[in-house]
Amino acid sequence: MPHSPMSSMSPEFQIHGHQSPRAGGGGGGASQSKELPENMDSLIDLGEAVLPPNPAAKNPNKLTLLPLIFLIYFEVAGGPYGAEPAVQAAGSLYALLGFLIFPFVWSIPESLVTAELATAIPGNGGFVLWADRAFGPFCGSLMGTWKFLSGVINSAAFPVLCADYLARVEPSVASGTPRYATVAGMNLALSFLNYTGLTIVGYTAVALGLVSLAPFVLMTAIAVPRVRPARWLTRGRGNNWRLFFNTLFWNLNFWDNASTMAGEVERPERTFPTALLSAGLMTSLGYLLPLMAGTGALDAPQDAWGNGFFADIAGSIAGRWLKYWIEVGAVLSAIGLYEAQLSSSAFQLLGMANLRLLPRIFASRAKWFLTPWAGILASSLITLAISFMSFNDIINSANFLYSLGMLMEFAAFLWLRKNEPNLKRPYRVPMRLPGLVLLCLVPSAFLIFVMAIASWKVFAICGGLTALGIAVYYMMAVCKSRGCLAFIDEEETNGEIGTGDA
Repeated sequence: MPHSPMSSMSPEFQIHGHQSPRAGGGGGGASQSKELPENMDSLIDLGEAVLPPNPAAKNPNKLTLLPLIFLIYFEVAGGPYGAEPAVQAAGSLYALLGFLIFPFVWSIPESLVTAELATAIPGNGGFVLWADRAFGPFCGSLMGTWKFLSGVINSAAFPVLCADYLARVEPSVASGTPRYATVAGMNLALSFLNYTGLTIVGYTAVALGLVSLAPFVLMTAIAVPRVRPARWLTRGRGNNWRLFFNTLFWNLNFWDNASTMAGEVERPERTFPTALLSAGLMTSLGYLLPLMAGTGALDAPQDAWGNGFFADIAGSIAGRWLKYWIEVGAVLSAIGLYEAQLSSSAFQLLGMANLRLLPRIFASRAKWFLTPWAGILASSLITLAISFMSFNDIINSANFLYSLGMLMEFAAFLWLRKNEPNLKRPYRVPMRLPGLVLLCLVPSAFLIFVMAIASWKVFAICGGLTALGIAVYYMMAVCKSRGCLAFIDEEETNGEIGTGDA
């Protein structure tokens, strides 16, 4: 996602166009009177700073189009798993309308904003860098707090969702020690997989996506003769709109998360827009078609549509073999979802360290795999701690924090378009500023609505986490001024800290 051109940034943040009006968030630009190396071909001009290129930028294992499509797909959806509560909350009609209309109201505007900013400022850190560039380091840090915590909270939902599905096959996993062991074991094993490299994670996501989607394709095809369109018109009774909108939002957000890894993508200016479009089509059809098949083929009561009900539908339509396949697919989908989100969170922390918002250890990469090992470790431990919250508390808190971050993200998008019109944008949303305001206004209204319907418990949790993020920002400032922690030096290149001993 977009970022701010701070002088302490590594050259993986290749800023095209003019320099940010701000001179740096804690670090001034390298003096241009400084003696330059003889090999000028090895330098990248950033306007105020001339720095050697980041060795990670020469990494041959860059993310290409296909893995990026599936990583974005898993950032957002990973299959229709978890969509069942929309029917439980409001009935078939509203669930189908929600997954039909909501992508136009929310997903497309978010994807367009992401495509423009991720291609204009391709580098690791994403939305943190956009906010930092537009509004300064305090807002960049606050954006980092909101998005990071929403990400790790979101990650915590996937082992829980996986355990819910496994409990339908093995009831002992439903509670007690077996459930805790399942959730903890998944967290630890999948964190190690993430450590082995983003390319491995990307192609693993491709395989997981194909295998986990296949049973829904079969279920939809087998259900066609049994579908009665009149069943799609069933309205729910005693509708729970808070659960309904949170379910829609949770299943269709996080389109911008992959931009935190933009520095690891091959030709991001071309790859990102295509990947976002492809993942968007996969996601929309991946939700809508199975929901149409399930609600149209069966007369299931509204309250039966809890997490994991798609497996029961498959069993009723095609037999136990398809039910078990969907159960297995849920586990595979949870793996893909966890891996994609963990990668995004870890590279976000790396970008924040390059901005000197976090200590330099978060910018360190593993020696063999070039992965941000400290970010992976921190994200995994927090996710593990959160995994034992209830599923609804998880998605509601993640939605609230994400909404705060997205409001700032839309504001940064509009600010940069207005105040930096000459910034080179390989992909540019084809609208003038008034149209862009309208584009951002509709989803922003929905974000405010999602926050307004949150429970007092979610308000309290997110208010406390925001206060913690503000405290961390000022604590980091004190540590920088007193030298309590090591931060990237203002003139230090990422190449000097790009690998670690992990």
